[in-house]
Amino acid sequence: MGMTGQRYSGELNGPVEQRRSGVGWVLAGLRLAAVSAVIGAALAALVVGVILKDVPVLATGGGVLALLVLLAFIGGRRGAGRDAPPARRTALARIEDLRATGGETADVPVTFRLTVAPEPEDERPAYRVKISQSINLVDIPAYRPRGIAVVEYHPEKPWDVRIVTRPTPEWSRRAEEAEIDSAPESTLVRDPDGGTGAWCLLVLVGLLAGAALVVLSFRGELFASGDAGGSAAKESSSSSAADSSSASRTFSTSTTVSGPSSSLLTFGRMRVTAMELEARVDSAYVTSLRIEDHRMAVRGDSARPLAETVHLPSLPYELLPGLVREARATLGVREAESWRIDVTPGGGAGVGPRVRVTVSGTEGTAHLDADVTGRITDRRAVGVS
Repeated sequence: MGMTGQRYSGELNGPVEQRRSGVGWVLAGLRLAAVSAVIGAALAALVVGVILKDVPVLATGGGVLALLVLLAFIGGRRGAGRDAPPARRTALARIEDLRATGGETADVPVTFRLTVAPEPEDERPAYRVKISQSINLVDIPAYRPRGIAVVEYHPEKPWDVRIVTRPTPEWSRRAEEAEIDSAPESTLVRDPDGGTGAWCLLVLVGLLAGAALVVLSFRGELFASGDAGGSAAKESSSSSAADSSSASRTFSTSTTVSGPSSSLLTFGRMRVTAMELEARVDSAYVTSLRIEDHRMAVRGDSARPLAETVHLPSLPYELLPGLVREARATLGVREAESWRIDVTPGGGAGVGPRVRVTVSGTEGTAHLDADVTGRITDRRAVGVS
């Protein structure tokens, strides 16, 4: 059954159909952009209404969204009530080209370029299509370029084509006898859903355009609301600062240890005593710490920045007795009658607390300075000014 005379009025009708299809896609795109813009405007109206506490704007945005949901629901019900789409139809197709794209399993993905020749009652000219279908390895030799295959296609979706691997005897006989001319490349049809990214971009642009239109319409009120909020925030901040200033407090406390091994030079005694003072003043940050043989005292100001305070838990109490021994032995005081450790904040940001150990005896008074790591930074022996 020759088919060389296949309806090549398609070459004349093809451009007309393409123009109709193009107009349809333009109209669909405009409709999608318009609906997206309305949705974006409605959502923006909801947000603007909440910010401005404007009930009419809020009600308008909510009403439009509710209307769109209702229309979508009605459209879905109407679509469900329509007749079922036409069943797939069987036709013959010329294999222009084929290429296997894999081979790890028994069913191999094969890309086909076909010329589909619909049946005369379909009143559609032959057209080209590109499809991908898995074919069993055993059946691949049956498909070759310029060969004829039996296919099924969807009349309303001509790109939806599937090769029938087990056709009926009647269609097998027709395929063996048929001759189909190649359709021009201009008749190639593609799945419009392949451009999903463009549709998504169109939806995004529509949403942003609708939202921008609403926001720009209320820009004066929105900016005025923002300025008022900023002023209120400044006033609140000033009020908080005033409250904080009025609530700031200075404190000082001391404790004296007694009993066996009561000297604060005993290992661990300094840290325990410091933690007791911290609990008593309810603050770990102080402005000065003084340690003597049997006494420890702290002073503090809650309004002082943290950089200008001493953090009690982080001080190296275990290193301080060694600094006292060093001062007694190296600063010219042979018989030290008393010693004192003063810890004060550093001189600036990033500078740790300063530790000064002072020893006194019959020879006079001397001191040494160290950093928070116990490293000695300066010595002043007896008689050195």
